[in-house]
Amino acid sequence: MRARIIIMVAYGLFVFLAGATVVNAAAIGVSPVRVTLSDKQKIDTITVRNDGTESVPMQLEVLNWSNEEGEDVFTSTRELIISPPIFTIPAGGSQLLRVGLRGAPDAKRELAYRIFLQELPRPPSPDFNGAKMLMRVSLPVFVLPKVAANPLLRWQAVRTSDGSLKISLNNDGNAHIQIINFSLSKPGSAQPWISQKASDYALIGQSLDWILPASADYSLPKSGTTIQLLAKTDAGDIEAEVLVLH
Repeated sequence: MRARIIIMVAYGLFVFLAGATVVNAAAIGVSPVRVTLSDKQKIDTITVRNDGTESVPMQLEVLNWSNEEGEDVFTSTRELIISPPIFTIPAGGSQLLRVGLRGAPDAKRELAYRIFLQELPRPPSPDFNGAKMLMRVSLPVFVLPKVAANPLLRWQAVRTSDGSLKISLNNDGNAHIQIINFSLSKPGSAQPWISQKASDYALIGQSLDWILPASADYSLPKSGTTIQLLAKTDAGDIEAEVLVLH
């Protein structure tokens, strides 16, 4: 039987993945999980650690990151440099990566990229039968503009035709924001009636939608009601009053 290769992808979180092989599972840790560059800091580092029992060959790729109609779009770029592009981490060892900005940051808006770390396949041993997990990790890289960088958020709540509540966020600022989670409270209530985990990035000009279906566990607010929204983000806690539309 030929060995099957499965590629796993992780976005924006600390990565500790075990390859599901018959023997010699790999365990990789990456820190930090985000890189921020600027005109004052054009170089940063990433440490990739191998806590597994065998060496792991890896290859890196840097892509420009944008969003179109709610879908991530990745395109090739030479605006960042990362070194080394190909390396092998011995068992119990680590590799230091350097990420650098080739030119100057944009004058007015943040730039977004992603680094993809891909474990390279190795020839299986003659007696190997089964599945080999190959790790693929994606890390965001943000380059700050020369002016102050801040998201500018517009929240909206709409009752849909099927009775659900759609929460929408538009980012009209010049920097991203990551929504980690948010909660909604009804008027006059200190306790949230629903909480939503997110961990979603809203890039410049991007909109995000969350659909909260009707449930027997809670009643959704009627159109015309103003609800209180509290969001935890990578820029701190955000509070907003949102009018429910129909």
